[in-house]
Order: sequence, then structure tokens, then C-alpha cells
Amino acid sequence: MTLEIKDLFVSIENNLILNGLNLKVNGGETHAIMGPNGTGKSTLAQVCMGHPSYKVESGDILLDGESILDKSVDERSRLGIFLAMQNPIEVPGVTNFDFIKAAIQTRMKKDEHLRIGRFILKFEKASQDLKMGQGLAHRFLNQGFSGGEKKRNEILQMKMLNPAFAFLDEIDSGLDVDALKLVGQNVTELKSQDLGLILITHYQRLLDYITPDYVHIMINGKIVKTGNLELIKRIDQEGYDWVKKELGIEDEDKKPYSLGTCPSKH
Repeated sequence: MTLEIKDLFVSIENNLILNGLNLKVNGGETHAIMGPNGTGKSTLAQVCMGHPSYKVESGDILLDGESILDKSVDERSRLGIFLAMQNPIEVPGVTNFDFIKAAIQTRMKKDEHLRIGRFILKFEKASQDLKMGQGLAHRFLNQGFSGGEKKRNEILQMKMLNPAFAFLDEIDSGLDVDALKLVGQNVTELKSQDLGLILITHYQRLLDYITPDYVHIMINGKIVKTGNLELIKRIDQEGYDWVKKELGIEDEDKKPYSLGTCPSKH
């Protein structure tokens, strides 16, 4: 499968966030997106997932050549898109077990039935892999979880749902070294030709555990440079100023974003 983002312009409350962004991710590839704060990295993930607060001004998001702009969040999820959120929400009254069970059932065909025994074994194995502790199945979704537990719970959901494309939005924030290594190992074990990964991060440390095939630098709402691990090392050493200077990019806080500069929707 292929996820392609074509010349995407996106706004929120009349402020332009994505400014003609292009990205193509094939199954089996791992892409890392890095960039300064406020440049639109998380917006990209949320727009691809169908967050209703954002408005697509122009451009398209294609899954195997078919536009998904008219699809709801749940429809996109059923098509195989997954988002591990930067700030997972708490859902009192809904257990982890019931939440994931319902998510899997909604993806099944009408003539399919969930084999509860296999589901329980897989859930328990995923919980153990991520060291989530006893009783996870009966705990309410993210309620009372530490920041690290919430992030690991996102990866547990990913392991259970087996998406075709997964956005991991700053999954490393709030994790100590041991938890980061654990998350990195579990995500790496999931890598296959059937999974396209998009890692959104500020730091090199996540990429020490999940090796990307491509590294993209995002500034002013668009991808301005693509490279490999050498690009990560230089960013870690020198920051992003050299990229701006090399490409003649204005500082974000000095550059006004205007909806008048983006193409209108056809």
C-alpha cells in the first residue's frame, strides 16, 4: 500500500499551518519527520487521521491512489491508518480490554467473528511485551496512567490493530531511557512490508532505537530537506539554522502565514 500527501495546504481558525506539503510513504518504509516547534508536524498526523478542527484548503491525501479527504476518522482507521497520539486522552468507564476489542471488531467483515481466546492471549502478550503490569485489561483507558504508561498503551493498541500506516507523534516525549528502549524494540519488531511508519520527533534519541529509511526536515509547514541518518546527526549537532540558511528560509516567527497565498480548492 501507499500513502501519498500531495501539495497539502491546511489551516485552523484561518491560520495556515501546512503550506504545500508533499510526502509519499510505501508499505515497509520508515520515515522520520523532524523540525522546530510549531512547524506543523503534529498537524500533519492529525489531518491524515481526519481531525475535524483542521480545514484542508487544497491538496489531497491518497491511500493507494484514492482520496480519503471525505472519510471520517473511524473510516480512515478501518482503512488501516493509525495515530499514536502525543497526548493520549483519558476515557473513564471504558476498560482497555473493551476499547481494543471494540476497535478490532469494527474492522472485521460482516461474516467474521472475533475469536476471544486468541484475542485474550494476544492482549496479554502485548501487555507483557510493553511491561504494562497486572490488571491492564480492567483499568480504564489511560485513567490514572503515568505519561510513560500512556505512551506504551498507544503502542499496545498499535500491536493489536496491525495498521497499514502508523503515525507516532512524539511517542518519545515523557519516556525515560528504559521505557524509550522498550517502545523502540516493540515498534521495530512490528516493522514489515505491510507497515509504513511515520515517526514525528524533535530528538535523535528515538531514532537510536527505530532506524528510519528516510529523514525529512519540516520547516514553515512543508518538507524542505530529505536525507538519511547523517542528516539526523547534523541536526543533533547544529540544530536547524544551517538548513534555513542553506535554503534561504525565513524564521517562522518573522514569516506571516496568509490564507491568501495558498491555492484555492477545486
